[in-house]
Amino acid sequence: MIPENLNGAPILELRNASRRHGEGERQVQALADANITIVPGEFVAIMGPSGSGKSTLLHLAGGLDIPTSGQVLVEDTDLATLSVAQRAVIRRRSVGYVFQDFNLLPALTAAENVAFPLELDGWSRKKARQEAIARLGETGVGELADRRPESMSGGQAQRVAIARALVGPRRLLLADEPTGALDSTTGTAILQVLRDRADNGAAVLMVTHEARFAAWTDRTLFLRDGRVIDQSGPSDPSMLLARESR
Repeated sequence: MIPENLNGAPILELRNASRRHGEGERQVQALADANITIVPGEFVAIMGPSGSGKSTLLHLAGGLDIPTSGQVLVEDTDLATLSVAQRAVIRRRSVGYVFQDFNLLPALTAAENVAFPLELDGWSRKKARQEAIARLGETGVGELADRRPESMSGGQAQRVAIARALVGPRRLLLADEPTGALDSTTGTAILQVLRDRADNGAAVLMVTHEARFAAWTDRTLFLRDGRVIDQSGPSDPSMLLARESR
């Protein structure tokens, strides 16, 4: 489903995408026959109970895993047809990923962590650092540029991880609970950053447990037992969550 006020070639498509783990009686259906289309300018939330497939969906969208069946396309490229190295290139150039556990490199400063994917992609150290400093400022932690993760609070590390996802010309942002370690004021500021990115043409897909944060998005995907049970337009997400929990 694409909202009527948005158009353009899809940035992300899942076509009957399924992911199963294990075999036989131990097989687990983590995601089943998901059909999702996200276009430029769209901010989409993913909600659902624990174990519903939210992180699996993000892993597939970011090329960290490939579907057991079906297709996952980023800007019309089928990720399952690429090698591990080719998928890594797609992530550096097209996909910004905010991990729930941040995944910052402990030996690098905040600025070095944020600049690292750009340097891997051939940017000069000076240009990559300039971009990193700008994105750290955007997420409100510019003063941490030369500090290492061990000297940061959880909320500060989370904002550095978000800054890393924002660098460069990436058009798809994937965020797994990006406000989980933040207070309400800072969380709102980060939601505004993500909303601005979507308004400027990126596609943003965010896992959240907070209905108030999902309210910032254009629509919400609800997952249960690995299946998309609803992908409605603007509404009050808490109402559907309450109904589905009965």
